[in-house]
Amino acid sequence: MSSPKPKSILSLDVGHKRIGLAGCDPLGITIKALPAILRGTFDQDLQTFQTYCQIRNVEGLVVGLPLDEEGKQTRQSIHCKRYGHRIAKALELPVAWVNEHSSTWTAGEVHKLQQDRTGKLDSESAALLLAQWLEEGPELKPVHVAAYSTTEVVLDARS
Repeated sequence: MSSPKPKSILSLDVGHKRIGLAGCDPLGITIKALPAILRGTFDQDLQTFQTYCQIRNVEGLVVGLPLDEEGKQTRQSIHCKRYGHRIAKALELPVAWVNEHSSTWTAGEVHKLQQDRTGKLDSESAALLLAQWLEEGPELKPVHVAAYSTTEVVLDARS
């Protein structure tokens, strides 16, 4: 994979209770962990994402997929891909999928947040995903091209 063209991105670390968020500037120089959101209804989540997208002039989404050690789909990665696809479609934004295997653990170690329940750990994980995407890609794709498949496993197993 090659580095994608930098642009203003919103990165999502999707969990069942919270969604960690991070964003970057249009040149891909600075990455900022943003306040995580508590999951609500899809419409409530969408409204929050719409606000972030408007304020930050977001041009695409990066969504983490928690694949297993071998780079294969997990029940949670399937959930994340469905959710990410649905959000990207509703926002009419292109999307890229990034393997987030062990990103939460790494963020916890780096930022000393192992027992965090505030959402900071989720957002720091989203920031790591965004940094990985800026370095490795893949390029963003329109939702109709990036349609989720529960059998598609073409991601680097690194985190």
